[in-house]
Amino acid sequence: MTERENILAILRYQPYERMPVVSFGYWPETLRKWAEEGHISAGEAEGYARCGDNSEADFAIMRRLGFDFNWNACVGGNVGLLPPFPETVLEQREDGGKVLRNAEGLPVLVKPGIVSIPSEIGTTPTDRRVWEQEYLPRLQWTEQRVDLAALKALPDPDGRRYPRALHTGSLIGFMRNLLGVEALSYLYADDEPLFAEIVDTLAGLCYRVTERALQAGAKFDYARFREDICFNKGPLVSPSVFRRYIGPHYKRITELLPDHGIDIVSVDCDGCIDALLPIWLENGVNTMFPIEVGTPGGSIGPFRSAYGKKVRGVGGMNKTVFARDYAAIDREIERLRPLIALGGYIPCPDHRIAPDAKFENVQYYCERLASLSL
Repeated sequence: MTERENILAILRYQPYERMPVVSFGYWPETLRKWAEEGHISAGEAEGYARCGDNSEADFAIMRRLGFDFNWNACVGGNVGLLPPFPETVLEQREDGGKVLRNAEGLPVLVKPGIVSIPSEIGTTPTDRRVWEQEYLPRLQWTEQRVDLAALKALPDPDGRRYPRALHTGSLIGFMRNLLGVEALSYLYADDEPLFAEIVDTLAGLCYRVTERALQAGAKFDYARFREDICFNKGPLVSPSVFRRYIGPHYKRITELLPDHGIDIVSVDCDGCIDALLPIWLENGVNTMFPIEVGTPGGSIGPFRSAYGKKVRGVGGMNKTVFARDYAAIDREIERLRPLIALGGYIPCPDHRIAPDAKFENVQYYCERLASLSL
């Protein structure tokens, strides 16, 4: 059994040979720290910052740590703004911070020395006129959104070591990026027709790009949506609105996939996803990533109890133990053991590995998980 076959067998509840050690990448600051400590080369840290997940630099770092595979092994077309907005400085503040209009048109506050996500401080699509003049023209279908030659050049399944995902887009998480959380929250109440039109536009573009990518003839092992539409207490949009406006678009896209051999459909959504999970399952999404073990207290166990083998999962590993000691890692491995035994589940650090992680602790985790006796 190849490593690719082994990973897919787990997610299909089939017999498998070993538990793969799966990652989801790192903060650039983490890699710079590890390079300064001598664990990796400066070139590897810079290469990852430049090229990202599943690049040569990523594979080199994974080999040093003991990871097998990065779950973000994803290719596909462009479902974003085309062209993006030019990044523009709107205000320079005395404390060194600056207000930018980012590539998605959203005003954000960037503070010196802060490496987390910039703060949203407003919105640009304030009404239908702005939407129609500045956004809608950038969200039209065009053949240049899908690089057919690049997709056709991908190795056939038998010629690749690890699974490859098709990126199927973002049906409402990208809408949050464009409007900001506050404007998204008000829009449904203030202008329901515009809310519906934006959803239909973004989801329709995802459908066209997915359809065209599948027509290229490349073979994919799983599909992957990206949403990030929940926070630590629940979703940013009510489940009833999500079911009515978003669910049918998921179903339309996921119905394209079986004819192309894709039966594993993942959604990347941070936060507490419990209220949206049944809607995803109803509409063809069956694999959750991440499964937040932080404030939301997520676990594949309750999901499996509620929905049975309909739901699979990747994630749910508490990466905060990387900042502690071997004993904490041992306890985390033991917590994961009965969840792994349920099948259909692969542990993975939730989100990217943070700068407080000790290189030797990550190595130890990888060694322990790789040698786990099930």
